[in-house]
Amino acid sequence: MSARFAEKVVLITGATSGMGRATAERLAAEGAKVVLAARGKEAGDALAADLRAAGGEATFVPADVTVETEMAELVRQSVSRYGRLDAAFNNVGAATAVGPVTDIDGDAWQAELALNLSSVFYGLKHQIPALRAAGGGAIVNNASIAAVVGSAGMASYSAAKHGVVGLSRSAALETAADGIRINALVTGGVDTPLLRGNMGPSSEESLRAARAMHPVGRIAQPEEIAAFVAFLLSEEARFITGAALAIDGGITAA
Repeated sequence: MSARFAEKVVLITGATSGMGRATAERLAAEGAKVVLAARGKEAGDALAADLRAAGGEATFVPADVTVETEMAELVRQSVSRYGRLDAAFNNVGAATAVGPVTDIDGDAWQAELALNLSSVFYGLKHQIPALRAAGGGAIVNNASIAAVVGSAGMASYSAAKHGVVGLSRSAALETAADGIRINALVTGGVDTPLLRGNMGPSSEESLRAARAMHPVGRIAQPEEIAAFVAFLLSEEARFITGAALAIDGGITAA
């Protein structure tokens, strides 16, 4: 691969599985110094060791990014370890409050917003000053097709992901003059451990249904998302900011 991220420091949340892991592997292979963040220390340390064994540079920082103080410390440690921060992929998220709006209690609603929206807000709040100090950079926030269409039975998730798009666009306008670019991903189905785990014992049947929903006839592999994230964080995408970009196999084109 190219070395387009040589000497760049990139922070990835939700880094130990699925899209986060694939992005960490991709960026490390392209020369980035990768800061991995997740709750699970054992998995994080193992991934960092794997990336270093493959010739990359990586460090793991355990963090619950739904807690502002932990996000602030994560950014502080990133800068302390490598001297700067050039880019971030705010990737943490999952649908947790499932069911009709009338059945979702207040605590479940707040937990959904914390995981999918507040985590991104805390990321931007603390990452932007670090990127500004480095002279600019790029941030990608992982939203979902639920960020641009309604989703019956997942209203809390959809509301949070709609918020990610609005937050990304607003922050992009605030930081454009500083040389900072901020974009959101509108992802379709992606074959991750989280997706398969949510499908339960009928996973193969559910996977067939998910594939059928996408005009291309399949769901994405995490490596495909990682390639797009790498592009958006690179200088090749330097004229793209404030966008909600679909990588969804055509599902939102209908």
